[in-house]
Amino acid sequence: MKKAYITTSIPYVNGAPHIGHALELVQTDAMVRSFRLSGYDTYFLTGTDENAQKNVESAEKAGISVQELVDRNSERFQKLQEPLNLSFDQFIRTTSLKHIAGAQKLWKACEKDIYKKQYSGLYCVGCETFYKAGEFENDTCPNHNRKLELVTEENYFFSLSRYQDKIKEVIQSDMLKISPSFRKQEILNFIEKGLEDFSISRPNERMKGWGVPVPGDENQRMYVWFDALANYITALDFANDGDLFKHYWSDNPNRIHVIGKDIIKFHAIYWIGMLLSAEILLPTKEYVHGFISVSGQKMSKSLGNVIDPFEVVQTYGADAVRYYLLKEIPALTDGDFSLDRMNQLYEADLANELGNLVSRVTTLAAKDGISIDHEGASADKKIIEHGQHFEFNQALESLWLLVKELNKEINTEEPWKLTAEKRQNLLTGWLRRLYTIGISLEPFLPDTAQKLQAATKGKINKIAPLFPRIKSQ
Repeated sequence: MKKAYITTSIPYVNGAPHIGHALELVQTDAMVRSFRLSGYDTYFLTGTDENAQKNVESAEKAGISVQELVDRNSERFQKLQEPLNLSFDQFIRTTSLKHIAGAQKLWKACEKDIYKKQYSGLYCVGCETFYKAGEFENDTCPNHNRKLELVTEENYFFSLSRYQDKIKEVIQSDMLKISPSFRKQEILNFIEKGLEDFSISRPNERMKGWGVPVPGDENQRMYVWFDALANYITALDFANDGDLFKHYWSDNPNRIHVIGKDIIKFHAIYWIGMLLSAEILLPTKEYVHGFISVSGQKMSKSLGNVIDPFEVVQTYGADAVRYYLLKEIPALTDGDFSLDRMNQLYEADLANELGNLVSRVTTLAAKDGISIDHEGASADKKIIEHGQHFEFNQALESLWLLVKELNKEINTEEPWKLTAEKRQNLLTGWLRRLYTIGISLEPFLPDTAQKLQAATKGKINKIAPLFPRIKSQ
């Protein structure tokens, strides 16, 4: 049986989830469901990154323990499953014993490339990484609008420079295929400047004792990125060389990561170097999505424009939010979210074009007492392939072309004016096409897909609106 292992990145839990987190989860879920619909044995992993220094900082500001902070916020991320209708198989927490054991095993597997030294550098707690002097204007991180801190300490380092040529070969040859291609070129350009060894631990004093202990050194904690990247294999019970690890990593040609553009360096360079050192198979694909702005502005707490996915789903429903994120946000570049546009898409595409179409056809079919089965019906192969290749807007555009064609035919044929026999022949054909649309819609709008399939098979009955009027409008 064909297999696929598909993961999201794991977000920091120093704050609550926002619409940007929902984007990555929904994109990954749509791809996972597309693989499953094509008969793949597919495993979907997501989770939370809980060992960051920023969590320690946030807990201190809130006056609570770090454990309380990460428990509370991790639960918020996990609770996105129901409102967004996510089909993940496992939610990994990097504070779990399984993860800690696996991260320590990976450290030991890389020990030949690990050494200790004194180091001074400019550090951004927000990014959890060191930067070179002059890399940013005024030595201020543009992602977090935060002055870089000069840090001097003795840490363990990973010999990334040893793997420069091999990592370049892996990226260039598409052994690890990075999409879109311009992100691949970004990574190759970065490698060309020369890879430097990077610090993979932090002293206990700075981490306040939080994080994964370095094997054999009780005074050091693992650098958050070293332990966080390991989640992709620790979740599969890498610590014990478990069945999941063998099945979905060692014996699987489709090991796929979905990540944001801000963390590509860690996934396409650091992670690859670590796996090469440990002599573990590499991921095969990395899909890199962009960021979401809100009504043309960067999302930020100070502007008060952070979109809460729980609230927007409560207003519009899971499938309407999924439709916006998959159709309106370009899958591999930046996009914008606005409630005005959300309202437009809800009314025009969902309520009017799809909802009214299903209502018109099923109402007429119910009046005529039509009963129908769809033996042998299957999804549109091209649409599902779009989903497998992270081409969600193309998939939904193709589906809506079919919806528009049906609406046009109904308006042209005016079946209510025809004889019963002619009308029933037309309705039977339209019901078959709607059923196929329903199957093909499963990866993208799963709840609507189920309702559409149920409404167009067996004895046809008039159905409630698929997308009722929004109360707030």
